[in-house]
Amino acid sequence: MSTTRPYSAGDRGSQSDDVAPRSVIPVNGAGGPFEANGDQPVDLEEGPVLRQVRRLRLLGASGVVPRARDFTRQALHDWGWLPAATGDQRAAAEDVLLVVSELVTNACLHADGPEELRIGSGPKVLRLEVVDQGSGAPAPRSPHRAGRPGGHGMFIVQRLCLDWGVVRNPLGSGKTVWAELAAPA
Repeated sequence: MSTTRPYSAGDRGSQSDDVAPRSVIPVNGAGGPFEANGDQPVDLEEGPVLRQVRRLRLLGASGVVPRARDFTRQALHDWGWLPAATGDQRAAAEDVLLVVSELVTNACLHADGPEELRIGSGPKVLRLEVVDQGSGAPAPRSPHRAGRPGGHGMFIVQRLCLDWGVVRNPLGSGKTVWAELAAPA
């Protein structure tokens, strides 16, 4: 499993057509940057064009972390990430599953549970979003102490992802925590 980013946060090299900034109004004004459901092209705010998007409703569900991982694993399989042909491709898929686990677990522990998981795939990036009603802002524990239990989730997200952040719901409470990972080569 990889432990470092291929690029610094926010630095993906020169912008090409598939990562040019876009401006889109979220569904119902509150759903975060994903605009559509299904496998249709989608523009994100300040992000890549995603060709395939999947949504999983988690509100009130039990076993949300394994459910989110299974949903993500199926999407990765459908999109050709799995089964992985190389060690690097396998590591990329494992990184995605770990980040999903961390984001959903954080929503369970700190925001009364996740409402929805969104996964978007583009030619060079995979974007994950977890929507919750929490008011807190996730952040890596500082200083990070590897030997202490707990508090590693956002540190892991920070290390494995190209970039991540939080978008507040403009219509009220809640937020969307998002993370972007590089597509396997």
